[in-house]
Amino acid sequence: MSKTPRPASSNNRLLWLVAIGFFMETLDSTIVNTALPSMAVSLGESPLLMQSVVIAYSLTIAVFIPASGWIADRFGTRNVFLSAIALFTLGSLCCALSQTLPQLVISRVLQGIGGAMLMPVGRLAVLRAFPHQEFLRAISFVTIPALIGPLIGPTLGGWLVQYASWHWIFLINIPVGIIGCIATYVDMPDIRGPENTKFDLAGFVMLSVSMVMISFALDGLSELGFQHATVLMLLIFGLAALTSYWLHASKHEKPLFSLRLFKSATYSIGLLGNLFARIGSSSMPFLIPLFLQISMRYSPFEAGMTMIPVALAGIYAKRLATPLILRLGYRRTLVYNTLCVGIAMASFALITPHQPLWIRIIQLLFFGTVNSLQFTAMNTLTLKDLETRLASSGNSLFSMIQMLAMSFGVATAGALLSTFSQHYPGTQEGSMALEAFRATFICMGVITCSSAFIFHQLPTELKSTGKDQQAVTVE
Repeated sequence: MSKTPRPASSNNRLLWLVAIGFFMETLDSTIVNTALPSMAVSLGESPLLMQSVVIAYSLTIAVFIPASGWIADRFGTRNVFLSAIALFTLGSLCCALSQTLPQLVISRVLQGIGGAMLMPVGRLAVLRAFPHQEFLRAISFVTIPALIGPLIGPTLGGWLVQYASWHWIFLINIPVGIIGCIATYVDMPDIRGPENTKFDLAGFVMLSVSMVMISFALDGLSELGFQHATVLMLLIFGLAALTSYWLHASKHEKPLFSLRLFKSATYSIGLLGNLFARIGSSSMPFLIPLFLQISMRYSPFEAGMTMIPVALAGIYAKRLATPLILRLGYRRTLVYNTLCVGIAMASFALITPHQPLWIRIIQLLFFGTVNSLQFTAMNTLTLKDLETRLASSGNSLFSMIQMLAMSFGVATAGALLSTFSQHYPGTQEGSMALEAFRATFICMGVITCSSAFIFHQLPTELKSTGKDQQAVTVE
């Protein structure tokens, strides 16, 4: 499809519009973590059973990402991006007005549907509006706010909770969303794909059912209070749906995700490694603020401030990734660094109320550094050898796996906290909460270390060319 030339001023406004959309989506992935204990008190729930607020958002994004490209092609980038911002804003308002936990979870689902469309459709609009030689500069500009969102999210959330109320972490989205809707109508190009493109609805349903059932099985062990038989049935149902999709994709002419993607060893190992390694690391933005407020008696703002060293170290570590991979290769870098990430996570079990602050800051800086290196190495490994004709589908599946791992990670951490809460009676009070969190940190660290076996399957001679670092995502 040919591109219609657009004035430079219109393209610049488009970049700002997409950047704001990226910022809203990434900010809401992290801002809520610091507010969970205050939300629990307001809604009359246990602070250790609030993970569904995070899971609902990330799981919904994971479910709807595969459909975002087809929806944009079918209904046009302007209509879809406008609808995405409107849904996200409406969901934010509903979150702020929620009086019970189920109402808040449903509102987060509505937010997630909008959030699932913001990044993929915004990236697609930039891709089609800018010529090839300008695309890298354009996409680099719009992803900067996506780096800033996780940096300020926990601190901003803690500040709003402490000095206003948790409702404001959602209310601040409303004026931004209204401005975004107006700007989308004016500046977003209405680009559509081929009319005859068919959507693999059956594959989408199978894959969605699989993700939802497995996530429900994990969350059912803690917050939902399912019996073990119910959890087992959900898990079997989810795995059966995933198997059904695999068989469906092997014979479908144009499946949602082609199995040809997995003919690339680097893509297969990178994707599976991403899934299992991120289950551990994705739980930390949920666990750390909760742990600091419940066990260490930090205020929401103080708990949010502790995440700044993680984010700053992560940004700095980006420049270390390329020379490290060039020197050691992907296999050694990922195997050793995965073990470092797991050890860093388990080290949080050593925190005590009387520990000097500088030791805690060193822990956070070390975790932020190795975690950032991990994401960079995994992302470049996964995307480096992807065929051009499979790039769109492969990147979409990769984005889905990232959000799915976040959902699974929080659900797993919540299940472990619930289990250890029963082992240590009175876990929500004082020292027993500390013991439950310690055991959870150790378990999540062990889970992360186990994913090093996946990266050990890489060829020892696999090196970075330097150019493949352009494949790094916004993390």
